[in-house]
Amino acid sequence: MKSQFSPESLMMSHGYDPKLSEGAIKCPIFQTSTFVFNSAEEGKAFFEVAYGLREQEKDEKLGLIYSRLNNPDLEILENRLCLWDEAEDCAVFESGMSAISTCLMEFLKPGDLLLYSSPVYGGTDHFINHILTKFGIHVVGFYPDSTKEEIESIIIDSGHSDRLAMIYIETPANPTNSLIDMQMCRQIADQFAKEEQPVYLAVDNTYMGPLWQHPLKHGADFVLYSATKYIGGHSDVIAGACLGSKENMTRIKGLRTFLGNMAGPWTGWLLMRSLETLKARMELQALNAAKVAEFLRSHPSINKVYYMGFLKEDNPAQYEIFERQCNAAGAMISFEIEGGEAEAFQFINQLKLVKLAVSLGSTESLIQHPATMTHAGVDPGEKQRIGIKENLIRLSVGVENPDDLIWDLKQALTLELDLA
Repeated sequence: MKSQFSPESLMMSHGYDPKLSEGAIKCPIFQTSTFVFNSAEEGKAFFEVAYGLREQEKDEKLGLIYSRLNNPDLEILENRLCLWDEAEDCAVFESGMSAISTCLMEFLKPGDLLLYSSPVYGGTDHFINHILTKFGIHVVGFYPDSTKEEIESIIIDSGHSDRLAMIYIETPANPTNSLIDMQMCRQIADQFAKEEQPVYLAVDNTYMGPLWQHPLKHGADFVLYSATKYIGGHSDVIAGACLGSKENMTRIKGLRTFLGNMAGPWTGWLLMRSLETLKARMELQALNAAKVAEFLRSHPSINKVYYMGFLKEDNPAQYEIFERQCNAAGAMISFEIEGGEAEAFQFINQLKLVKLAVSLGSTESLIQHPATMTHAGVDPGEKQRIGIKENLIRLSVGVENPDDLIWDLKQALTLELDLA
């Protein structure tokens, strides 16, 4: 018997015993709100551990209580997601933002300082700057080109360096593909940590999915996903996930219980379905993206292409980080078209195969205009500083035939040139 199967093989069966479900080869959808206890004593024992009244005993097996706390679809999904990142535990949520907000709210308190990288997803940016600050949490940002010394100065100059509680980064950044050095951030976190107050490092890994980057191996305490994206991958489910140590995830799951933002059984079942093809989908998307990026870079109507496959020649400093952190160049491309917003809109409106929609990581290719869509709420001055220009377009490459994608982009660019 082989000692250890690969994650893509285990996605078909890990954590599920068909004998417990009438021999069904696939995990059923456990569409139930509550679960029956075998005895009152058993119910008492389950609740004692669920509410933190005592620690689970070494050989104690806990059962199900209520689908706001746990559900077979949710638990099996969380077990399978742990395999990709080699995490101790995982919590799945009904959206990526609920995963992010729950993590931040559990590990930050009034008076604390949050250091975050910019750019981040527009929803995250809004939550950090307009929601957390309402609760007395101080926030300060830094940029991908900031040096370690500059970041240390930013923390000290904030006046709250003694209360630094978390560093939150998104790498690669949405929508510029800029990379943040996780090991450097870990060093900074440890430098400002105190015995009574650790400094956590949280990494949004949505752009790379569970396949192309593993932040926990580079010093992160938390890895976060919008599971809507590559993990779900079919534009038919909204979900989020947070992974980390058993100790930290116990706290995350505790707050999730009382916020009530856990994923339901249908969400869990859909994501389990998607995990079975995750590796195949993502590998094909990466191959397609490389071909599309080469076409865009060679087109006279494109000023600049932001694609990690070009870092070796375009940005050696970023390439050094890429080599350490990433397993592939991914399937996200951003590019600047000749002109401004009007030309960008003309191009987007002429596409036939690629769909104009936000989100990413799905089987179909999606295109959008960050400055007026996903990052519309970001401060205008900040948008200019982080490179979200009026002519910047973001493309998530899907699993279509790459020649068809290139034809579509070419015909839209040709028409855009004729109109100009």
